[in-house]
Amino acid sequence: MNQHTRTVPRPEVAGGPPAAHGRTGVVVVGSVNADLLTTVDQHPRPGETVLGRTLDVLPGGKGANQAVAAAQLGAQTALVGAVGSDQFAEPALAGLQAAGVDLGAVTAVEGSTGVAQVTVSADGENAIVVIPGANASVDDVVVDAYAELVGGAAVVVVQGEIPRTGIEAAARHTQGRLVVNLAPVVDVDREVLLAADPLVVNEHEAALVLAMLDASSGPVEAASSGTPSSGAEVPDGVATGSSTTGKATTGSAPEETEPEDTAVETDRGTADDEQRVVDALLAHGVPSVVLTVGARGALVVDGSGTTLVPSPRVEAVDTTGAGDAFVGALAYRLSEGDGLVEAARLAARVGAYAVRGSGAQPSYPWAGDPLPETIAQCAARAASAATSAAQAAVGATRAGADHHEPKDDRR
Repeated sequence: MNQHTRTVPRPEVAGGPPAAHGRTGVVVVGSVNADLLTTVDQHPRPGETVLGRTLDVLPGGKGANQAVAAAQLGAQTALVGAVGSDQFAEPALAGLQAAGVDLGAVTAVEGSTGVAQVTVSADGENAIVVIPGANASVDDVVVDAYAELVGGAAVVVVQGEIPRTGIEAAARHTQGRLVVNLAPVVDVDREVLLAADPLVVNEHEAALVLAMLDASSGPVEAASSGTPSSGAEVPDGVATGSSTTGKATTGSAPEETEPEDTAVETDRGTADDEQRVVDALLAHGVPSVVLTVGARGALVVDGSGTTLVPSPRVEAVDTTGAGDAFVGALAYRLSEGDGLVEAARLAARVGAYAVRGSGAQPSYPWAGDPLPETIAQCAARAASAATSAAQAAVGATRAGADHHEPKDDRR
């Protein structure tokens, strides 16, 4: 690296020896940001100035968010990343420290910490501008230095907010399970995608990845315009345009949810398009895909079939970081040995929990916090309670009958 680096001192609150000296449940290789969170009544149009209501400096970054989500749920978690030498480094690390994430593999570089300017409107919709800062230094040289840490993890998580070489190095050193959340979609060698188990993407990202796999037998090249390369095939009906604003793709409230996971109401054509995209990704050799489908939850697809995991209905306050909460929770449960569908069910509830609070990391649950439930889960819990009550009533009746039964005093 051309930039001078130094190791960030491990805060006492992080606790424990460096994860490199023992097996870690989850290692996240990714970005660390300070989020400048502004709340407004409505987003300004181009050329318009609006008055904001509040401004907060909060910890963020996709990598840090996912690490915090996993750690707060109970995973032994370490982060490979970087911060700058400016005033934003301290707030960027605050959530990681509080969650107990091992920071022995976080370096500091001369210059700025990654910063995200997040504007949230009254209806919970966000618009985000990210300045990479120190995250641009998390390349293969940095990741190679922590090969033992990455190789010793049960689950390794990467995203698209660090350089391509850093992502590829993380995949190369992974000996456990690799979770690839390719957001944003960046240039990566196709071998990274073929090692993703799962690849976690939304509909737009899935279409881009598929188009790139179709178009190239070498490295995957993301179009700078946010659209697939010309000539690449994308299933009809799948949107490929990018947007700078929008709701989180996981954890927001569905319009309608039926008791059975497979009965969530949606447009048949949309569902068919989604299925064609994920089937095509698997046909290219991607082992498994978790396709987040907005308010409906997520499609979990592998060689055994497709399962729709619904998202609980909640009132969204701020959707910032909900997708990262989903990925962090997914990684945690996978590191504990859960199957992909089972892990996604918990992740959907964690994502829904996150949209009910402001900011990313401050809105994430801790182990033991009550999580929102889907209609199916509520119905199952009610049925179980009714069964238990009925069994208790039968037991009480029998006990009463035994108590009043006349005794035979004959000798």
